[in-house]
Amino acid sequence: MPDFTSLKTVAVGEAMVELAPVGDGQYRRGFAGDTFNTAWHMAQALLGRATVGFATRVGQDRISDAFVAEAQADGLDTSVIQRDPVRSMGLYMIQLDGVERSFHYWRDSSAARGLAADAGALARAFAGAGLIHLSGITLAILPADDRDRLFTALAQARAEGARVSFDPNIRPRLWASLDEVRRVVPQALALTDIALPSFDDEVAVWGDADPQATIARLAAAGVAECAVKDGAGPITVWADGAIRRIATPPVQGIRDTTGAGDSFNAGYLAARLLEQPPDQAVAAGQRFSGIVIQHFGARLPSAMVPVLA
Repeated sequence: MPDFTSLKTVAVGEAMVELAPVGDGQYRRGFAGDTFNTAWHMAQALLGRATVGFATRVGQDRISDAFVAEAQADGLDTSVIQRDPVRSMGLYMIQLDGVERSFHYWRDSSAARGLAADAGALARAFAGAGLIHLSGITLAILPADDRDRLFTALAQARAEGARVSFDPNIRPRLWASLDEVRRVVPQALALTDIALPSFDDEVAVWGDADPQATIARLAAAGVAECAVKDGAGPITVWADGAIRRIATPPVQGIRDTTGAGDSFNAGYLAARLLEQPPDQAVAAGQRFSGIVIQHFGARLPSAMVPVLA
C-alpha cells in the first residue's frame, strides 16, 4: 500500500479549451486535458476530503479567467495555476467516427508549455503534497530544460515524502521522435511510484508482448505499483507484491470514448488515497471510465461523478 504523507494531490499538465460534439453538427465548449480530467474527477469523487490542485499555466484573458473560475467552483485548488501575460490556452476539437474519437489540436503557443519554467512555482505547488500526478503529455509539451526542471522538482518532492503517479499516455505527434520518447519516459519512471499505462502505447513504443511484460519492465525501472489499461480488456494490476487480472465490465450505450483512461486514473488514485485495496481501486477506475464513455466529452457533469465511500 502506498504510504501517502497527506491527502493533498497535485496534477501537473495542460488544460485546453475543448470543443466536444453533441450531435447534429453542434459542439459544446468545455475545458479538458488528460491530467486535468484526472484531477477534476478526483476532486468530485473525494468531495472535500482531500485538496486536489491542478498545476498549469494559462493566460490572462477572459477564456483563461473562465477556466480558473470553473475549476475553483468545482472544488479544485487553483492557487497552483500560473498566469502568462502573453500566451493563452490551447484548443482541441473532438471528431467522432461512431463512438471512437480523433482530435484536431491548436496548441503550439499554449501557455501550458511554460508551466515548468519557474522552479519556485513548482516547489510551491508541490509543497506538502502526498500525491503528484503527471503524464507523457505533460512531458511532451515542455522544452527540454523545463522538463529537467520538472524532474528536479519531482525528485525533491519525493524526498520530502510525496508519491508520484505517471500515465505515459504517448502521443507521438507531440514528440520529436520515438527515440526521444524512449529517452525521456525512463527518466520519469525513475521518479514514479504508481504507473498507469495503456497497453497499446506500451506495445507501440516498447514492443511489450503482454501486460505482464509491461509490468516487468516498469518494475525493473523502480516502479512500485502498476495498473495496465487495455481498452475493454482486463486491467492487469501489480500492487502489494501480487499481479491480478481484473475483467472490465461491459458498458452499454457508449457515446464517446474520450477521457476513458483519464477517468480510470481518477477512480484508481482516489481509491488508493483512501487506503482502499487494489481490487477496489481498479473497480472504482472501471466505474468512472464506464460512466464517462456514455457521455460526450472528456468530463462528466459534476453531479454524475461517483463519490467514493
